[in-house]
Amino acid sequence: MKRLLGLPIALGAWLAARPVLASEGGSIKDPAEHWEHLWHEVLMDLYIFGGVFAVLAVYWILKYRASSEGQDGTAGTLDRAQTWGWALVPAFLFMADDFFLAAKGWTLWNIQRNVPENAMEVKVTGSMWTFSFEYENGVTSTFDVAEGKNAAGELGDGDGLVVPVGTPVVLRMTSTDVVHSFGLTEYRVKEDMMPGRITYLWFYPKEAKESYVTCVEYCGTNHSRMFAKVKALPQAEFDAWMAAKKKEQNQG
Repeated sequence: MKRLLGLPIALGAWLAARPVLASEGGSIKDPAEHWEHLWHEVLMDLYIFGGVFAVLAVYWILKYRASSEGQDGTAGTLDRAQTWGWALVPAFLFMADDFFLAAKGWTLWNIQRNVPENAMEVKVTGSMWTFSFEYENGVTSTFDVAEGKNAAGELGDGDGLVVPVGTPVVLRMTSTDVVHSFGLTEYRVKEDMMPGRITYLWFYPKEAKESYVTCVEYCGTNHSRMFAKVKALPQAEFDAWMAAKKKEQNQG
């Protein structure tokens, strides 16, 4: 009996203990892709278990409904084998399922916290109410929503975070004042930014697109304006932007 109950725990522990790197087997494991996969598995899990219980509930309601007014039902008697079966089989199924999903979540956590070796590093500083980004060559970029609308009529001013497509990016983050939570919702990752401490996250821009980073925890009066553009550009366009930005800063 103890061996039977220990099987789901052992299965979950074995899955969770497997070493997982962000770039295993030469290919980069994208956290966003694995988050989507795990979420679909959770939904499928809920649909299957919910569907089974819904069908059983409807079946039992119809089968054991009262056939006349004032009729009282009586519960059947279970022998010892049936009692243990009804107790252990559902417990085993639920525990195996829970430990399996927990192990998948732990695997995803390992992927999210292990940065690929070829990742481009960007230093990020949050303050009231701006994000600033510093690249490895010293180029800096900002996005200040306190500036109102820019010349194009868009809210905020600055380039924001600009990254090349096809290169993993690791962000080393801190804050100058209050706690912010750097949320790359398009890439399914977020991490707190705290004064006096450096935190990090990484993401993998696989296609050219423009999205936003938002502060996803309340940080003060302008919390709703605490966001910045995130531009993923093809390598050639990124190199051109970087060269222009560096020339602009050298001239300034």
